[in-house]
Amino acid sequence: MEGMMMDNETFRILNSVMQWIIMPVAAFVWVIYRQQQQHETAIAVLQAETATARLAHDREIKEIRETSRAIMAKLDSIEQALRK
Repeated sequence: MEGMMMDNETFRILNSVMQWIIMPVAAFVWVIYRQQQQHETAIAVLQAETATARLAHDREIKEIRETSRAIMAKLDSIEQALRK
């Protein structure tokens, strides 16, 4: 009977540990994991948007450079025509 009481007491302690320590910690870890997954998704979206914006910006800068070169070439040709 003594050994049986020890087993019941051990079981009661283990049950309490599971209920009040292990399960809340596991739930907390699960919540943190879910939030981390949402953050990873949000970061991936932001990175994609940033890459798209950077590409568009680079294209605009290239267009401005080309237009500036064309304007300068035109101004040079006008200047040469005026000097003649």
